[in-house]
Formats: sequence, C-alpha cells, structure tokens
Amino acid sequence: ALVSSCTAPFVCMAAADTTEMQAVEFDREDGEYSIQVDLEGGSGKASVTSPTLFTVKDGNGYAQIQWSSSNYDYMIVDGEKYLPTNEEGMNSVFEIPILTLDEAMPVVADTTAMGTPHEIDYTLTFYSDSIGSKSQLPQEAAKRVVGVAMVIIVGGGILNYFVNKRNRC
Repeated sequence: ALVSSCTAPFVCMAAADTTEMQAVEFDREDGEYSIQVDLEGGSGKASVTSPTLFTVKDGNGYAQIQWSSSNYDYMIVDGEKYLPTNEEGMNSVFEIPILTLDEAMPVVADTTAMGTPHEIDYTLTFYSDSIGSKSQLPQEAAKRVVGVAMVIIVGGGILNYFVNKRNRC
C-alpha cells in the first residue's frame, strides 16, 4: 500500500510501505534551490557545505554534497553508488537523491585520506523548512559581492579620470 503525507509546503513523502526508506516527492517546479543540511558520523573532522544546492528534476530532489576534503572517491545512498562530479584536485562533490526530510538519512562515504580506502557511515539531515532560493547559497552571494566590487572599481576609475582631466584644464 502507498503511504503518503505532506509535512511542509511543497513537500510530500511517499513510500511503498513504512519499513522502507521513504522517497521524497517535491511539489515544486523543476529548478535549483538551496537547502540546509547537517552531517553526523565519522571522526567529526569532515564537514559538508551548508546550505547546499538542491535540484528538483521531474518532482525528485537531489542535493549537491560538497565535502571539506578531496579524499572522498564515492558515496553510497540506499544501496546505489555515486561517483564525484568535481574537477581533479577540488573538494569532493556528489549529486545524490534526497530520500527523506527532517530526519537522518544514512549514507556511506569512501575516503582515501588514511592511505587505504575506508567506507565511513554518516547521516545527512535535510531540513524542509530551509528550502529557499538558490541565491541564498554562499557561492551565489560571493558572485554578487564580486559583481558589486567590479562596478565600484570601474565607476571609481571613470570618476578619477574625469576629476584628473578637469584639474588639468
């Protein structure tokens, strides 16, 4: 039997039965959003970027998980293996499905930081009440700051040119 419940605006939970991990269906337009995520488990040294990019495709939600290290070479979510999408030398980034909201979602991440690969159990918690605009991401804010700084620099340069030109006359 299909179990379904809506716990927050734009979010519905559905599962084949209550013993399986519930797949999340998002009642939002396809697009990019932000979502708050917490990481628990492991040694406590690793972290993930939060808020993170959250993408809705055909009603399904996916999170871009960026680790604080470049040493993660795969993740396992609900038995499926996910490979990193980052460029070589950058911190490890994975696009994984969001299987549940507002409760811990078990994942496994394989790290090579200790010489030999080790699979480490973690949990990720995605918060439904934090879903917002992609512009809330720190990366997007940094882009806006750089844009404003460029406008100020160019504007200052133009103003300086005219002030100096006027003083010469």
